Amino acid sequence: MRVVFMGTPDFAVAALARIAAHHEIAAVYCQPPRPAGRGQQDRPSPVEIFAQEHGFPVRSPKSLKSKDAQDEFAAWNADIAVVAAYGLILPQAVLDAPKHGCVNIHASLLPRWRGAAPIQRAIMAGDAKTGVTTMQMDAGLDTGAMLLTGEVPITDVTTAGELHDALAACGGELILKTLEGIAAGKLTATPQPAEGITYAAKIDKAEAQVNFNRPAADVARHINGLSPFPGAWFAHGAERIKVLRAEVASGGGEPGVVLDDALTVACASGAVRLLTVQRAGRGPAPAEAFLRGYALPKGTRLA
Repeated sequence: MRVVFMGTPDFAVAALARIAAHHEIAAVYCQPPRPAGRGQQDRPSPVEIFAQEHGFPVRSPKSLKSKDAQDEFAAWNADIAVVAAYGLILPQAVLDAPKHGCVNIHASLLPRWRGAAPIQRAIMAGDAKTGVTTMQMDAGLDTGAMLLTGEVPITDVTTAGELHDALAACGGELILKTLEGIAAGKLTATPQPAEGITYAAKIDKAEAQVNFNRPAADVARHINGLSPFPGAWFAHGAERIKVLRAEVASGGGEPGVVLDDALTVACASGAVRLLTVQRAGRGPAPAEAFLRGYALPKGTRLA
């Protein structure tokens, strides 16, 4: 099939790579380069970098609302457009341009976790599994009819970064099966059920501070769900320390108080063990290594 691919972050690269190995890439659409790093120099997205390395035509419009942008999109004469975390709303003229329309790769088992942050919210809610859904796009927010799904388990210590990578790989395989089924005329889209709809709100940095006045399971999920970005954190004195992995542990006490020499911290009920932590300006470290250079003895109160 002749494919226009539309995506921007790392999550989309796996799908683009798998499609490129089996289909013709007519063009790649992604978000324009953004300022990044200490120098705030414009940096191309992971999808743009991959596309340039492989010689695919790249377009980075700020909007697809203009007639010129829509005419250019239609001129690719694509059989289908595949969308994965692209970041722009697709007008109806764009949705209708390819022969088989536009198919989205969404990182949840729809209709659960429509919206911007399905990976993080699935972990934070304590879901035992999530997955990827390919769907025929319509004008709504992740409301299109479903094509195929693939499941991925979530453990008690799965981080958002790990789940992201597993879902990206799942999405790459699932979109190949989806394109094969569409090309063969053997795939029928199924409307999403009206029950079970949830929305994954965008992660706000303001929610990153760890609240030990919650049950231990909730605290651990909060930490793991925000790892590696933006990274949950607690305050010790004037220092803000990130926590990148945690697990529920035995013990209890006043919320926020360190219970032992292994960085176990009491919660509203139960306790969590902080497994990977990071000081500002330094790399992540296992708790044992961290504690050799930064004292948080038993009885220390964290905020």
